[in-house]
Amino acid sequence: MYKYLPYGMLTMTAIKETSVIQENKSNAFVTCPVTFVMGKIGGYWKPIILFSLLTGTKRYSELKRAIPLITEKVLIQQLKQLEADGLITRKSKPVVPPYVTYKLSREGRELKTVLYAMAEWAVNHGGRQAKQFQKQMADFPMD
Repeated sequence: MYKYLPYGMLTMTAIKETSVIQENKSNAFVTCPVTFVMGKIGGYWKPIILFSLLTGTKRYSELKRAIPLITEKVLIQQLKQLEADGLITRKSKPVVPPYVTYKLSREGRELKTVLYAMAEWAVNHGGRQAKQFQKQMADFPMD
């Protein structure tokens, strides 16, 4: 039910445990393979991180330099999510300063063709940006 507060504000006394939107998202995640993949690699930074790791193992500082606009907090969060999803592996050596490296796991390396197909799609449908995307395709590791 609803309860009126001073100044005309409206609040609900009970919060729904599950909403229709959350239920629909869960159903799509379970039933649609594309939604499943996008849940793992979607977002703004994850594809960029995965692309950076296609060329091999990188230290945290190398990833930060390769993606200069990402904040440290977001980079750490995204790396943790990719690791939890089994797409990258993290190795840490107990030295000072810390020596941490990241690389694609077997599952992460299997996404190479998916990332390449996405890049090709951008070249073919990128409008004014297509020429720039085409130039960047030269950096795409194919070996």
